[in-house]
Amino acid sequence: MSLSEDCKDTSCTMPDIANEPHQGPNAKLNWVGMSGIEVPVFMINGANEKIQMVSKVQAYVNLIDPKSKGIHMSRLYLTVDQKLGMGVLSPRLLSEIVTDFTESHKDLSTNAYLECRLEFFERRHSLISENTGWKSYPFRVITAIRDGDLSTEISLQIPYSSTCPCSAALARQLIQKGFSKQFSIDGDVDGKAVHDWLGTVEGISATPHSQRSVAQVRVKLDSSLNELPISRLIDEIEDALQTPVQAAVKREDEQEFARLNAANLMFCEDAARRIHAKLDKDNTLNDFWVRINHMESLHPHDAVAIVTKGIKNGYRDDPREFPTH
Repeated sequence: MSLSEDCKDTSCTMPDIANEPHQGPNAKLNWVGMSGIEVPVFMINGANEKIQMVSKVQAYVNLIDPKSKGIHMSRLYLTVDQKLGMGVLSPRLLSEIVTDFTESHKDLSTNAYLECRLEFFERRHSLISENTGWKSYPFRVITAIRDGDLSTEISLQIPYSSTCPCSAALARQLIQKGFSKQFSIDGDVDGKAVHDWLGTVEGISATPHSQRSVAQVRVKLDSSLNELPISRLIDEIEDALQTPVQAAVKREDEQEFARLNAANLMFCEDAARRIHAKLDKDNTLNDFWVRINHMESLHPHDAVAIVTKGIKNGYRDDPREFPTH
């Protein structure tokens, strides 16, 4: 008898332990599934280009039957592989996947959770020159069904530069003192001499401290959106802050960057309020949570400010990075 003929015998049926009666403590489980699934996906950037990226995926369902041994993890994986793999990330696709999660686990699960973590790459324009350069923005998108409610959220990190207003004021004072020593402020001052002096090291005797900073933004999307508004969110936040970090930089870009930092002195509180004002006008966002992190160059610790949209039953007032609720 051949192997294929032998396996037609019922005695060759492979065991399915998951379908056997559960022995031991019984309990419902909030989430069961897999994390760290690597999947190639596509995203559409602000230039309407399709960019391939690698996503780390988490896929879960709840387990409402305390007598069941567990869920069918292979069903979650196959759905992720067949629908998400090489697909274009969109709210509709993500919604279809979590719906499939629950439908493939009828009588076992009512809730589903899908999270994709990846780096969003996009070419961004230099400040003055005609150059562009690639910038990456770490982000994650979460689509979930909880108690019949389907929602999609985006978490995004945007780096920028922040210059301390207090440090700027102290630096200006030192420059004024240096000017008083160099020139008589009670009499006539030679304009050319002042101009030349300002171009020396002594002329700018102090500079305010600046630091690379990060805005961590979490938004809940309105159900009317057909695409993930990553580029638009980046534009809105960078426009609010005015000092985004740069990729391709020539001298004229660096000079403009210095000018923008001087024109946009910011404590962490200022940055949080700027982003709040910008996102609060965006009617495609049902909720948002913002954490500002200024990685201080003066201190070994960070300055932090947190703000939310402020709606009832919205994101919690939680200081943790990207809180869950």
